[in-house]
Amino acid sequence: MYHSIVLVKQVPDTANITGNVMQEDGTVNRAKLPAVFNPEDRVALEMALRVKDQYGGSVTAVTMGPPRASDMLRECLYMGADQVVLISDRKFAGADTLATSYVLSEAVKKIGSYDFIFAGRQAIDGDTAQVGPQTCEKLNLPQITYLEEVISIEGRTVTARRKIEGGYEVVRCSLPVLLTVIKDAVEPRPFSAKRVMAFKGAKSLMEIEKLAEGNSLLYVDQMVHEFESRSLFIRTLTMDDLKLEPERCGVQGSPTKVYKVESVVLSGGEHEMIEPTKAGLGKLVDKLMEDHILG
Repeated sequence: MYHSIVLVKQVPDTANITGNVMQEDGTVNRAKLPAVFNPEDRVALEMALRVKDQYGGSVTAVTMGPPRASDMLRECLYMGADQVVLISDRKFAGADTLATSYVLSEAVKKIGSYDFIFAGRQAIDGDTAQVGPQTCEKLNLPQITYLEEVISIEGRTVTARRKIEGGYEVVRCSLPVLLTVIKDAVEPRPFSAKRVMAFKGAKSLMEIEKLAEGNSLLYVDQMVHEFESRSLFIRTLTMDDLKLEPERCGVQGSPTKVYKVESVVLSGGEHEMIEPTKAGLGKLVDKLMEDHILG
């Protein structure tokens, strides 16, 4: 029986990002973009669920983000996660990878005993591939990056295949270990209809507080207890809950600064229509040979 923690992230849909959504400090105004489940983190969750399916145990999905990141945590429950944890506080806003990995590492310590930490190789909004390894270093754990497959787990040892330039390598590592997963490692499973019905009403503390706003008949503590009794409470951790050092969080704890953001627009150049005839195809071949693309 193995307990896996999966670090997941809700990211802005970078297919729609432009300079218009960037703020003066170089951070993204996430409220102006649709949010999606970071693709590689979804694959990491699937990898953890397969370990659970084959060897037994449980899976806890953890994210650091604004209150709306609860949407993604519900998706984790729909896929098969046993518990989910939201780390959310306005003081975390603007965090770079250093500040983010500090908060995540302290949250993992708060959660307690675990055998595996899975994470996507990188997030599509930053493409740094730093948060997983930095979190690992702060936890003083061994790590396996670019994971393609968990080959076997025997007692306290895992054998895994990782992608390297020009091929792959098979490695063995003692537990606990942090693994970062590449996007093509496995195909994430679809939501379970039964689990969607069971967990669609799951709420975080912030969402419960919003429900209670302006209604004198609703008491937050009472509602939290009710949601907990039905296994529908999304555990929520703030800076105070984690007893973090403020100077290491958010913008204050982030030495990385964005110098400039440019919106690049790709435009087409000259083009020529090729008729779908023997003469047209001959002309195309002649042009390709002239440009040394063929021949």
